[in-house]
Amino acid sequence: MNSEFVSSVGHLKVNHVTRCRSSSCVRCSKVCGFILLLIFIVGSYMLSSERKTLLFPPYLLEEDLSEDALRDAVRNIATKVKFEARRVPDVSESIGLEKHMFSVIPQHFLPNVKNPCWFEELRGNVSEDPYRSNLFGRSRQIQLIFERLSGSFRQRLRRHDGKLQRLRCLPYFYIIGQPKCGTTDLYERLKLHPDVRLTPPKEPHWWTRKRYGIIISGERPHTRFPLDHYLDLFDPVAIQIQQSLLGNSSSGIITGEASASTMWDNNAWLYFHDNSTWAEPPSLVLDSIHALQPDARFIAILRDPVERLYSDYLYFGTVNKSALDFHQKVCESLRMFDGCLRDAGLRACVYNGTLNNAMTVRLQVGLYVVFLLDWLSVFSRDQLLVLRLEDHASNLTLSMSRIFRFLRLAPLSDQRQRQISRRPASNTRHASDRNLGPMQTITRELLTLFYAPFNQKLAEVLRDESFTWDGRSEHA
Repeated sequence: MNSEFVSSVGHLKVNHVTRCRSSSCVRCSKVCGFILLLIFIVGSYMLSSERKTLLFPPYLLEEDLSEDALRDAVRNIATKVKFEARRVPDVSESIGLEKHMFSVIPQHFLPNVKNPCWFEELRGNVSEDPYRSNLFGRSRQIQLIFERLSGSFRQRLRRHDGKLQRLRCLPYFYIIGQPKCGTTDLYERLKLHPDVRLTPPKEPHWWTRKRYGIIISGERPHTRFPLDHYLDLFDPVAIQIQQSLLGNSSSGIITGEASASTMWDNNAWLYFHDNSTWAEPPSLVLDSIHALQPDARFIAILRDPVERLYSDYLYFGTVNKSALDFHQKVCESLRMFDGCLRDAGLRACVYNGTLNNAMTVRLQVGLYVVFLLDWLSVFSRDQLLVLRLEDHASNLTLSMSRIFRFLRLAPLSDQRQRQISRRPASNTRHASDRNLGPMQTITRELLTLFYAPFNQKLAEVLRDESFTWDGRSEHA
């Protein structure tokens, strides 16, 4: 019902804005604004019934869509941007929230294996198919993998101190974001390295969504995916590592996953904590990962957030896509974000799931520095490799070499390096989307203004002016 509400509101707003632009919009704004106000009052309560305040205050619905008014609104947002340090929870707090996880996964992993792996005591009937009920197996591709794994399961068990054990593994590294920034291309190229094993799905979205029972972003939780189901995804690499151990040799094989939601998506916290609308999350996904894997390594590939947002709209949009429709959605979302900042701090708005689900384009995903600062509040700078898609695409050989060094992988032959670099790009824009043309000039101007203070802070944190995406570094 909640998703139907958001859809119906979005449909009403688009139709309203399409009929009424610029000066003509003033004539119908009062009636439509009143209707929208009533809808948002009811809808905010429906989307967040436990909260005592509304997400969308009445002043948000004032309909002045002139270019000057929109520029003023974006400049107003910039005056409220303050990068304040978060309260970092103790590791004990994170463990308390995930007691089962920390009872299953040990504090220390096997010493002669590069990838984080351990032997887990097997309980229950070993003759049963351990993958039969795995919720990831709903995908036919994953189901076929599980069917092959189940055939050799009993042969993979080892007996130690009279108990049966199976080898379990976590990812050595995570590609944590961002969407529409080249994560698929990076994932496919990494698979070509002989010491890297990446199994489908590319994006389990377990840390951010499925462990809470969220299957599709924006929907309410349903059945949670257990930790064991996530660990099953890495059994193919566990088999190869175990074979190395049986041969009395150390293993340099590593595995990883590439859920582009890991860096930024913390929307699920709203469903599991009693809080006010304007609160910040008491803990983030990164806190759980840090408590579990303090030595993990992370790759974030970023892109000019203005271009990222348009690409995101074209890829995930369904019907009536156009430069005009994108402009209208950007204006609506900017006004919503501005409205939130009138009552709450920056981090509270960035992590406000109700706001994020209501905005018709994902503005918050491009606020890279907010997420990066939070990751750096628990992980060291040398554990996080931050790349620009523009640099990656322009010099694949240099970019992949940098990534391989970061992952501490062995050097490659020239032939293998050429094979990886010359692989065709993955997940490029569809021809039908390219035919829609570029975004409107005013849309680009508004988004550039909006993202500018965040990009500048990002460049300061990374000590690299190219992350301002202002063109100066590229032409230097």
